[in-house]
Amino acid sequence: MAVDMNMRILIVDDYKTMLRIIRNLLKQLGFNNIDEATDGSMALQILRSGNTYGLVISDWNMEPMTGLQLLREVRADAHLKSLPFIMVTAESKTENVIAAKQAGVSNYIVKPFNAETLKTKMSSVLGDF
Repeated sequence: MAVDMNMRILIVDDYKTMLRIIRNLLKQLGFNNIDEATDGSMALQILRSGNTYGLVISDWNMEPMTGLQLLREVRADAHLKSLPFIMVTAESKTENVIAAKQAGVSNYIVKPFNAETLKTKMSSVLGDF
């Protein structure tokens, strides 16, 4: 199945710089329909607002709702549970990877990363593009 390059992607991070970096990497890969949220609860509101998203790329460490909490909320929501979800973190601790996998994460990216890494992780979740 071909990846819809016009799909909406939600990126979630509490650092504006990281949002800008991920947005730029996605644009390099050909995706332009990108929305942003600065924390998990804001992301959840956006996801439940009625727009259909093809992918969420979320930071792990955010306040007040972490990326892991956001992931759990998404997986518990009947309308969102099958949404591809990639977690981004600066820590590659085994227990974090296990917790994210148990919560149903689609894939995991450790910072810093480049467009090629992002494309590889997205391809593993969405299919080749």
